[in-house]
Amino acid sequence: MQPRRGSIAYLLAGAFHRLAFEEWGDADAPPVICVHGLTRNGRDFDALAQALAGSYRVICPDLPGRGHSDWLDDPMLYQAQHYVTALAHLLAWIARDVAWVGTSLGGICGMLLAATDGAPINRLVLNDVGPFIPAEALARIRDYMVASSDSPMMERFSDVEAIERHLRIIHAPFGPLSDEQWAQLAANSARALPDGRFTMHYDPRIAEPLRGHDPIDVDMWGLWDRIQVPCMVIRGETSDILLPETFARMEATGAEAFEVPVTGHAPALLDPLQIEAIRAFLSG
Repeated sequence: MQPRRGSIAYLLAGAFHRLAFEEWGDADAPPVICVHGLTRNGRDFDALAQALAGSYRVICPDLPGRGHSDWLDDPMLYQAQHYVTALAHLLAWIARDVAWVGTSLGGICGMLLAATDGAPINRLVLNDVGPFIPAEALARIRDYMVASSDSPMMERFSDVEAIERHLRIIHAPFGPLSDEQWAQLAANSARALPDGRFTMHYDPRIAEPLRGHDPIDVDMWGLWDRIQVPCMVIRGETSDILLPETFARMEATGAEAFEVPVTGHAPALLDPLQIEAIRAFLSG
């Protein structure tokens, strides 16, 4: 099964931009939106989308500056509130209630939208993110992102295999993936360059809003309390983004909890057990 590629226009900072997506399943089926993490793209959800496509219309957007979506002229626009603007246009285009699956940044966007009055989100799956994110974890992400954007290696990989070797190191917390899964992750992460080499499939300037800032704890419990739809939270056992106490508090306030062993930030959602847990929650 192959996805259908599409896009919508969204208005941001006085200009229209294109938000690209991959779409799976029957266009008349109940929609599920799957939104990726900071440096990833919508193809991360291929396995989940294929598993859900028999019952759902699965839409996997590329956030601004990632995948096939437009890069933004002003890199300071690469911030969560502007991703929410783009995604709100997508929700308006779908014009139906949707289920939301969000990994990390995609989960933050999902929480922001689901807490809004009248939001058309009827179920929310958060993959390794919650209403509290510690400053230490945000500093780790900032340091990695800024170093990556300044690294000549990130601009030119000799081949996709070199990208795979890179991803096996930086995304080791994704969990124990097979060689085939790592190869597919690399293929979906690569953008071909005119000189025959490859680079990562995102605008390196997405790191600019992080540069020169000392992170502080992010406390969104007030936002969490406004979310009234059924929620499922997935946690990597060793995650530093979603702490055990945050995970436990989310479960205590009604979220369905699912922990993935031998995994950090963030579970790749490629394992059949993870996929089945999400499918069961969405169908419940």
